[in-house]
Amino acid sequence: MKENKKLISEILADVRHDMTDEEILNLLASSRVSVNPEKESGKLTSLGQRAADSIAKFAGSWAFIFSFTGVLLAWMILNVLLAAKAFDPYPFILLNLVLSCVAAIQAPLIMMSQNRQEEKDRARAENDYKVNLKTEIMIEALHDKLNRILAREELLLQVQKEEHAPHYEKPEPKEN
Repeated sequence: MKENKKLISEILADVRHDMTDEEILNLLASSRVSVNPEKESGKLTSLGQRAADSIAKFAGSWAFIFSFTGVLLAWMILNVLLAAKAFDPYPFILLNLVLSCVAAIQAPLIMMSQNRQEEKDRARAENDYKVNLKTEIMIEALHDKLNRILAREELLLQVQKEEHAPHYEKPEPKEN
């Protein structure tokens, strides 16, 4: 709790000093902290970034695995059936070259997409932190208000008990 108060004081360091706690809380409650990271990140993407995301999305799917397996099998079957007239006979050297080129191009594209995803995740985490911090500050303020109300109510009940309680006076001793 002390750490939160220290953090609150650091956050509100730029706030005018003549504001009351209530005004600061109203200012905090009325300000919007959360943003939609998806909308923010979508505006700043280049054509290359969108292409990297699309390729990475397709390359990480079952559709890619099945289609790529189909192309490889078709390539090998076609070259085995053509035998002497094959454009890439049995050791499939051209196929190995094509596979190496695909891997060489695909790997950096996937890495670029993962880096962009990491940036999105970082922005989302920062947004979550801001929202959680604001919520925590607001809950602490509500908790303090509730404690003050309960303390006043308890004091009021004690005063009412004292007012309604019969006052017993010591009886004076009788003289014999």
